Amino acid sequence: MANDPLLVVADEPTGNLDGYTAAAVIDLFCELAAGGKTVLMVTHDKDLAQRSSRIVTVAEGQIVQSFLTEKVLHD
Repeated sequence: MANDPLLVVADEPTGNLDGYTAAAVIDLFCELAAGGKTVLMVTHDKDLAQRSSRIVTVAEGQIVQSFLTEKVLHD
């Protein structure tokens, strides 16, 4: 974060963390996104994915599904 990037890429950022630390990392990502940063995160955790504004599902290297979670959660 030292260089104030516009894009943060995270591959399974909570994979080996305890619940408290994982929550702190995700809260940080949420703060960054609210501040205008783009956070691209790869995760297999469906609950964690639901906290994002967009979910893209990839299988065998192909996009098989893409949707905005706000529309799904609020319709």
